[in-house]
Amino acid sequence: MKFEDLLAAYEWVSSSPFDNDAFVSRITGNIHWSSSTIELDSELPENIEDGSIYVAVPNKHDLNLGKNLALTFAEEQLADSYQAVANIFRQRGAYGRFKDLLERKGCLQAWYDYEAKATELALREWGAEEGLSIVQGAGQNAANPSINTDAQPL
Repeated sequence: MKFEDLLAAYEWVSSSPFDNDAFVSRITGNIHWSSSTIELDSELPENIEDGSIYVAVPNKHDLNLGKNLALTFAEEQLADSYQAVANIFRQRGAYGRFKDLLERKGCLQAWYDYEAKATELALREWGAEEGLSIVQGAGQNAANPSINTDAQPL
């Protein structure tokens, strides 16, 4: 499957972990999208729960890419502000305040780059553990979960 398609599915699931799901076919690499709040163009296959055929795409919390990643970044890149970052993540709305702090410190782009690299590494490791073959390249339907990716082999 294309990495960009997996990344889009990961972002879909991470955007609303309690409402959105995505499943990868172990056989074809096709992604099936679902949401409890948005009506999508296609329905999930009847055997979507069969772990030998489909695997659920993880979200950022499943891959430990949430608060812990931000704290690791702060420890590595903002040692003088680590405690401030730790305090930010003790309250609701932490990511907005965290990004405001990064912008004030002039390292918001460094965070985005760090997060992107960590996300790619974690998704590739997850894919390898699940037996998925992930390749570089632009995916066919990466940005639009309403498109049935079953019709387009990856």
